Order: sequence, then C-alpha cells, then structure tokens
Amino acid sequence: MSDRLPRIALVVLIVGLAVHNLVMAELWDIGVRGASLDALAAWKDVLLAAALVVALLAADRLPSWLWADRLALLYTALVLLYWLVPQGWLGDGVATQKGQLLAARHDLIPVAAYFLGRLLVLTPATWRRLSLALVGVAISVTAWGLADVYLVPLQWWRDSGVPGWFGEQLGLDYSEGLSGLPENWVLNTGDELNPIRRLGSTFLSPLATAYVLVIVLLYLVARRRPWWVALVGGVAYAGLLWTHTRAAFLALALGLVVLAIAQRRLLPLGLAVASLVISVGFVKAFPTIGPSTSYTQSELEILRQGGQQNPGVDSDPLAGGDSSTTSHWRNLRDGVRTVVRHPQGYGLGNAGVNASRTGVEIKAGESTYTEIGVNTGIVGLVAFIAWLFAVLAGLWRRSAWLSAAWVAMLAIGVQTDVIGVHWVAYVLFALAGVAIGGGLPDDAEESPA
Repeated sequence: MSDRLPRIALVVLIVGLAVHNLVMAELWDIGVRGASLDALAAWKDVLLAAALVVALLAADRLPSWLWADRLALLYTALVLLYWLVPQGWLGDGVATQKGQLLAARHDLIPVAAYFLGRLLVLTPATWRRLSLALVGVAISVTAWGLADVYLVPLQWWRDSGVPGWFGEQLGLDYSEGLSGLPENWVLNTGDELNPIRRLGSTFLSPLATAYVLVIVLLYLVARRRPWWVALVGGVAYAGLLWTHTRAAFLALALGLVVLAIAQRRLLPLGLAVASLVISVGFVKAFPTIGPSTSYTQSELEILRQGGQQNPGVDSDPLAGGDSSTTSHWRNLRDGVRTVVRHPQGYGLGNAGVNASRTGVEIKAGESTYTEIGVNTGIVGLVAFIAWLFAVLAGLWRRSAWLSAAWVAMLAIGVQTDVIGVHWVAYVLFALAGVAIGGGLPDDAEESPA
C-alpha cells in the first residue's frame, strides 16, 4: 500500500483541486470558519507532504541526479535564505511573518510537487486512471460551468459563501467589485445593462479554469486516436471559450505549435491557426451571445466612479486598450522596473496575493517572474527560470504533451501568477517530475482507452 499512496495522491490532487474552492466556500457558508477552515483547506499540502515522504521511504534508491534537480534545490535554498534574512537588510521589505510563510509555501509547492514526481514511476494502470481523471475534470468543469452561467443567477453567488471564503477567510478584498465576488466573474462590456458572465466553474475563477482546460486540451490533441478525443476536446474547448480568457487562447495556440514541432505533425499546427481564428471571432461575439447578468445599484455606482477615474480606457477586448489589458501591461512594466531597480529583492511576502492578503504594500503583482524577483532577488529569479527551462529540456525528450503544456504555462506566467493556481502548481509540476525521469509508460502519448 505504501508504494501506491503517492500515485493515489496524484489522482486525488487532480480531482480534489478542481473542486477545492467550491467546497471551501460551501463550508464557510455553513459556519466552518477561521482556524478550522484553514486546517481543512490544508488537505492538499498535507497530502503532498505525506505522499512525498512515503515515496522517499519506499524508494529502493534515489533517481539519478539531473540538472533540473540541482537547479530546483538551488532555487529552494535561495527561497529559504530569503525567508531567514531580516528584510531590513534588503531595503524596504515589510512583510509580516504570515506573509512570509504564505510566500514560502507559494514559491516551494511546485518544487515539492516536482520532486514527488521524480520519485514516481507510473504503471500503465495508474496512467489510465490519471488520464481518465484529467479528461473527467475537463468535462465536469465545463458542464458545471456552462450550467452555472446560464441557469444560476449571479445573486445566488452573492448570497453564497464565496464572498466570505475569499474576503474574510483568505483576506482577498473584492468589495470594490461584485459585492464580494471576484471581478473577473463578469465581462464589463461597457453597457451597464449587459454585463456578461464568464465561466469560472468549480474553480470559482475563469483564469484557473482556462489554464487547466488548456493543459487538458493539449493532452487530448497529443493523442493519436480516435473519435472520442475529438468529442471530449470539443466540449473542453467550449469551456475554454466561455472563460473568455484571452491569455489562455494565445497560450493554447502556442502550445499547439510546440506540440506540432515535438510530434512532427501538421494537425496541431492547423488546430493552432483554427483556434486563433475561432478565438478572435468568439471574443468579438461574446457580448452578444454570452450569458447576460445584471449589476446591483451599489456595483453600478462603483463602476461609474471607476469610469470617471479612467475615462480613456477602451472597452473593445480586441483593441488592446481595454482595462484588463492595460492593467496587465502596467503591472508587468512596473514589476520589471521594481526588480531591476532593486535587484537584491525585498524578501518573501512583499509581492502578489500574499502581500495583499497581509495588508502590506505590493511591490509587484500578477506576473510569476516579477513576483519571484521581488521575493528572492534577481539571483533567485534566474535560478527559478533556469530550473523551468532545464525541466523543459528534459521533457522535450520524454513527452510532447507535457512539453507543450509547460511552454504554454511559462508563457501565461509572464502576465499572471500561474503557480498561484493550485492545480497547476501541484499537478503539472508533479507530472513534469514523473516524465523528466522516464516515469511515464511507453504509451503515455497514446489514448488512455
């Protein structure tokens, strides 16, 4: 049983992380809050740690060291060093102890997941279960998400445990948007009477849902078999479109190009072109065909005030001057400048969501790379990027699908905190660890049926 636990844990993470936020929000709604809910929410960390320890104890011998392993350990050492060094020595870092702990967890979970994968060799039976879990997650989150945006009123979610889970439990202040709901649940079309719901599904996030669907879609296209792949892929692609996440549309096209090169197939290249064309048309048509909702009066007042403060913002999502695109570019530009001007870093907990949750100044946000640069300086950032590319080099020889998914997520990381998406940090990094060491079955690029 001990040697099976890590493999079972990987399947549980694939499925469990897809419903984590929804379950936690429902628990908050029925009164499970504070430290009790924090303890329950830590199930994924406990499971990962237990699986890693069991895999280590069950291993007859450690895998041969790869460059990616050494760079992962170097990056880990730098994160721990920046956790220990007093932030006053670095300059203006003011993170709280809680913020530092949250940042350490954020920065090191991908490493732990990667090393769990390095210790695993998947049997064909285990791989089939993993494959079916991946496909099942894609179908389920799409079906749930589409039913939600068309059948469940937004007011139901305003009155649910979601605002409390995000706001009171996690400390993420969404009070200036949709009555405590994440603002990206709705596409602001510029028409006060016609805001459009975006598919967030059980992840409670259009972005997280989109990134997971990109990974699964690349998995499906990498299969060399039959009709059911096209059927499932069509369902998952519909889910991706309804998330209205433009970065994910571009990342999917990039991943398909990488897949075409890795497999020496023309089909993924043709799908990349087709996907871009469909995405552009869909983004243009979404305000007309998407699921319409409505704002409350207080939300309208906030939106009108924001419009007065930003009168030059374009509402056309294809023009490049809309509020979302403008915000992403501004945050990326400011983050790069911060890292360049302060190359020693500020210490853990001064960037991104972890700074926001603990009420300190956010030195850089959204981009994975600028956040790592703020937390661990340029040296830590270089070690992190070197590790990611060393993993890619290893994956290129082992798995076309994971190579494509890895490149897609690296690209998304430029404009968003992709390792802050739990499913990506735990599942993709663990699977990369498995693949880079040759732990996938020989037919892993074939159909799981």
